[in-house]
Amino acid sequence: MLSVRKRDRVYWLEGRFGSQRIQASIGTRNHDAALLSKNRIERALMEGSSSEEWPQLRKLLPKAVFEKLAALVEYVEQPRQRPHEWKDLREAFAGDSERRIILGKLRNTTWARYQHTLSEFANFLETVQIRELAQITRSVVEQFKTWRAGRIKKKKFSRGGRGLALDAAILHRVFSHATELEMVLRNPVRMEGRPGDDPECGAQPFKTDELSKLREAAGPDLLAFLVLRWTGLRGSDAVSLRWSEVDLQSGEITRLTQKRRKRVVVPMHTELSFALEAEAQRRCPAPTDAVLLNPKTEKPFTRPRLYYHILALGQRAGVADAHPHRFRDTFCVDLLARGVNPYNVARLMGITVEMLEKHYAPFVPELRDRVRTALESGHGLESIQSAARATTREQGKIQ
Repeated sequence: MLSVRKRDRVYWLEGRFGSQRIQASIGTRNHDAALLSKNRIERALMEGSSSEEWPQLRKLLPKAVFEKLAALVEYVEQPRQRPHEWKDLREAFAGDSERRIILGKLRNTTWARYQHTLSEFANFLETVQIRELAQITRSVVEQFKTWRAGRIKKKKFSRGGRGLALDAAILHRVFSHATELEMVLRNPVRMEGRPGDDPECGAQPFKTDELSKLREAAGPDLLAFLVLRWTGLRGSDAVSLRWSEVDLQSGEITRLTQKRRKRVVVPMHTELSFALEAEAQRRCPAPTDAVLLNPKTEKPFTRPRLYYHILALGQRAGVADAHPHRFRDTFCVDLLARGVNPYNVARLMGITVEMLEKHYAPFVPELRDRVRTALESGHGLESIQSAARATTREQGKIQ
């Protein structure tokens, strides 16, 4: 039992704790403050070293008195943990991403895109002077989206800032990792829809006259034009296509796609087959050599360089917004228009039938024309019901 007693001008704590006698100055002249300190000391001694009173008592009591009382229950003050900061999360996410790359669950190209978003978010946090994760609230993330959209739209080929949805998805993934590590209580990032799901920006196939103009203006880029036109490969797959994946005997190209890791086997169009045979005779390439070379440097294309070459080809041909992915749209829509089964088209493209129907089928006029012809054919529910009623009447007359 402890008590307080005034000595000279300050109050002292007196009493016993177990076999230990306590006699120490509380360091206050106020009686009420002395009683409050006494009650907190008693509670701390009764609860032991795990009591939450000890950190507060360190602030109230003289250092020597606090250390003497803390020693009675063997209380050891835990070092203060530094608040989690953005750089801590970024390092933790980078380590997890490297592990996933080693396990084959994440592509290097995908990680490169992740790093771009992480760098942009870090630049934004510097402008608003935020370091701690606890300060990154939903309103802060919404400010970043506005800031990021403005930076995207300043670029020459921003396409209206549609990349913002991907940035939001990446940040959502990063903060999901933070919640798993208990670095934040909840994810502050709200998704901006699924990346690529823009009803206003679906497939953009070239028109027949545009393809003719592009072929005429292809010049040194003819092989790149034919590979994109007759394979439907994404730009990343086209630039990484190797001669070992081209079988001139069977007339097929076999490729494990980078994005979805799907194996596709594409029969070669005659025009493409002749062009590849001529290129193979000219270069005598090794199986590991790239199929597409930059005609200016005779070195393998990079994805950005291929993009700019096709863009320049479109400018020469007078075709607006020509880029590699439009050839993929063209190839897919062309196959559907020719009557190829959607399942087979999906297999060639390395996508699902559901994705095919969602992104490409609405852009095939021939499919809509077939539906219109079927509706106007006169062979529908009404004709079936009319025939059934006529049959019933005939049977009644016979009876």
